[in-house]
Amino acid sequence: MMKNSHNPKTQYPKFATPTFILILLSLLSSTPFSSSSHRKPPPLPILPLPTSRQLSWQLGNMAMFLHFGPNTFTDSEWGSGHAHPSVFFPTRFNASQWIQVAKDSGFSRVILTTKHHDGFCLWPSNYTDYSVRSSPWRGGTGDVVAELAEAAREAGIGLGLYLSPWDRHEECYGKTLEYNEYYIGQMTELLTRYGVIEHVFLDGAKGAGEKDMEYFFDCWFSLIHQLQPEAVIFSDAGPDTRWIGDEAGVAGSTCWSLLNRSAVKIPETDTLYLRRGDPCGHDWVPAECDVSIRPGWFWHASESPKSARTLLDIYYSSVGRNCLLLLNVPPNTSGLISDEDIQVLQEFNELRNAIFSNNLAENGIPGASSTRGPQFSCHNVLEEGIYTYWAPEEDQSNWVLYFDFQEFVSFNVLQVQEPIHMGQRVSEFHLDILDERREWKRLISGTTVGYKRLLRFPKVETQGLRFVVDRSRADPLISYLGIHMDPFSILSNISDTSLSSQPYVNGSQPYPNGSQAHFNASHAHLNGSQFLRQISPNHSQVSTI
Repeated sequence: MMKNSHNPKTQYPKFATPTFILILLSLLSSTPFSSSSHRKPPPLPILPLPTSRQLSWQLGNMAMFLHFGPNTFTDSEWGSGHAHPSVFFPTRFNASQWIQVAKDSGFSRVILTTKHHDGFCLWPSNYTDYSVRSSPWRGGTGDVVAELAEAAREAGIGLGLYLSPWDRHEECYGKTLEYNEYYIGQMTELLTRYGVIEHVFLDGAKGAGEKDMEYFFDCWFSLIHQLQPEAVIFSDAGPDTRWIGDEAGVAGSTCWSLLNRSAVKIPETDTLYLRRGDPCGHDWVPAECDVSIRPGWFWHASESPKSARTLLDIYYSSVGRNCLLLLNVPPNTSGLISDEDIQVLQEFNELRNAIFSNNLAENGIPGASSTRGPQFSCHNVLEEGIYTYWAPEEDQSNWVLYFDFQEFVSFNVLQVQEPIHMGQRVSEFHLDILDERREWKRLISGTTVGYKRLLRFPKVETQGLRFVVDRSRADPLISYLGIHMDPFSILSNISDTSLSSQPYVNGSQPYPNGSQAHFNASHAHLNGSQFLRQISPNHSQVSTI
């Protein structure tokens, strides 16, 4: 059941002396009134909760997909399964280069297409000759998976594998029992030869008119967790992570990590349900946003990568909406990641660092409407990480964090995080700032938070702000709150019609009732709110950020 916060403006006077009040609130919220020396225990977690492997996955923020195989050399996306193995011949193959690019660009793990829909295996499988064993590369003794696994292990990067269920080469495909045995045999090879596997990516892709085939997903899931207990399994329905419902890298403006897995069937999925999640869900199945840096998933000489600013928009709409970003960066025919892709990834990394390396909220004095105990102080929200957090006292009618600044601070990004190991709680929130008359004005509002929520809006300048949780599944817990300056994002008068019927940006309402903004803000003439839009060249639809 959701809890509602009363309107906090009736609880506090105008900020005639905001510094004094914030200092007082800060002291009160961090000072124990009990004479007992015993610490107050943490609040009860609210179910469902993430597993350790799901936490590790989410804390990674971004993973890199590596689509590589015969399609790379035949200039195709879905291979027929009839290309001769000799076409696979990467003359300068270097798995260490792939891993170094991923690490330098801020990716926590990589996922390789060990077998795509054409059925060609990038490792010497004992179940088929359609593999690197039949290729002239490395004289038929090469093993892409082995070289990538070694490079990843040496660099401290997690390794993930994609093994396509759809196989256009294997003759037994279409014979349910026989092919499921074949598939499990290949999966067992991959999960027992190459050390620790942290991610297994599965899908239900299959072309129209192809053979009917039933995949024994539950059997596969059990085997994967048996052989690699710390591996997260991705599919439309989990069990560990779910598809977001598009291949543009855009999550729903409301995005719960909760889901009812029983309501999702692979591949017949309700994409709206996957996009939003379920606040009443019984299972913890957070979302993964997959998108390619290029128009195609495999490398094509005629295609160019997206710009760094476009990737930044995608980051806001994926990682910034409680998801992991799975960005595909396909190696080229030489077996290397292309220089132009590397350049974009470097710029993307520099943009993120420029924006998020400085939390301007650290210049302020924090305060809170209440605090559960000294170890749950409002000061915790200035510490990075999810394992320290602010917790309000129980049975409160409002939940508010305050920041008072001695000097004016300018910002246009809000970052909020919940301690998700305690469950996902917040369902509605808003951010207020003090205007030039020292009155509170609502700046922006949002719905879910989860592991990370990032909201953009026109630049504002203020000496005070308050973050208000309006509704929550239980007493809200906030592990991090940041305000940042993003000088790179471009604003335009585009409404978020793809995700909401209301004038939201990032699923958030910049100003109440579309009223004119009177506080210090650049481009804040919001009779028609200003928004961000990113158009993915991969897809015909417009993805509104």
